[in-house]
Amino acid sequence: MMRAFVFPGQGSQFVGMGKDLIELSSVARERFAQADALYEGKLSKVMFEGPEEQLRQTLFTQPAIFLCSVVLAEVLLEKGVACAYVAGHSLGEYSALYAAGAMEFLPLFELLKLRASLMQHAGEKRPGTMAAIIGLDVEKIAEFCSQNSRVVVVANDNAPGQIVISGEPEGVAEVSEKCKAAGAKRVLPLNVSGAFHSPLLDEPAKELAEAIEKAPWREPHIPVVTNVSAEPRLSVAELRADLSRQMISPVRWVESVRRMVAEGVTEFVEVGPGKVLGGLIKRIAPEAAVVNIGTRAELEEFLSKQ
Repeated sequence: MMRAFVFPGQGSQFVGMGKDLIELSSVARERFAQADALYEGKLSKVMFEGPEEQLRQTLFTQPAIFLCSVVLAEVLLEKGVACAYVAGHSLGEYSALYAAGAMEFLPLFELLKLRASLMQHAGEKRPGTMAAIIGLDVEKIAEFCSQNSRVVVVANDNAPGQIVISGEPEGVAEVSEKCKAAGAKRVLPLNVSGAFHSPLLDEPAKELAEAIEKAPWREPHIPVVTNVSAEPRLSVAELRADLSRQMISPVRWVESVRRMVAEGVTEFVEVGPGKVLGGLIKRIAPEAAVVNIGTRAELEEFLSKQ
C-alpha cells in the first residue's frame, strides 16, 4: 500500500480545535508555545474558546489549522508511519512542506503568519471576491472567465463539479450569472477578504515571495505535490518558486490527487481538522482509501491499527 498525507486549508477550523492535541507530547506543547509567542498568547485561546467570528478571521484561521496539522503529522512521523507523498490545499501546502522536512517549524510558521496577514488585508487596495460553482465542468467555467472583460479566474479546481472562481466583484458576479444560466446546480458567494489565488493579489504575493526567498529552506525527504504544478517536487528551487506563485495561482487539487494516484497512491490520510479533503478525494478518486486524522481520538485509533 502506498500512502499520501494531505493537509486541509481554510474552512476546516472550529472552536475547540487543538485542545485535545496540546498534551500529546512535549513537542506538541512546544509548538503551541512557539505559536502563541507570535500571537501574544492569543492564538490557542481563540482556538480553544473562540469567539467563532475571531477564529474565522484569516489571521487566526490559517495558523490555527497549520498548528493542529503539523502537531498531528509530527506524531505520525515519530511513530514511523511512512508516506510516499505529501500535499496540501492552499494554506495546507505549508503543513505539507513541514511534514516533508523542507523547513523548520518556526520560520515556516512566521511565513504563514505573514501570508495570513497579507490575505486578510488583501481587499483593501484591490477589492475582490470569490464564489463556489457547483455542478458545472471546469472547462466551461474557465471559458466564461476568459470571455469576461474583468479580472476573474478559476481559483480552485477542488473536485469534479466543485470549482471556485476569484476576481473583481463585477467579474465574479457576471461569470456566476453565466454559470447559473448554463445549468450550475448552485452558485455560492464566499465570505472572503479578497480575491485569493488570482492576479489581484500580485502586490501582496510579491511581498510574500521576498520572505519565501530569504527563508531557511532544506532539501525535503518526501516529495511535495504542489498546488501550482500538480507535480511531485523534491528540490528547494522548485518548491520555493511554486510557493512564491501560489497566492496568485489556481489550486490544482483534482490534478494533484490524480497525479498521486497515477504514481501508485492507494490511501490518502487527511491530517488536520475537518474532513473537507477526504470528501473531495472520494469524488476525484473513489477507488482510493481515505482516512481522517483531525483529533487525538482519531490519531490514536489510526495508530492502534498500524
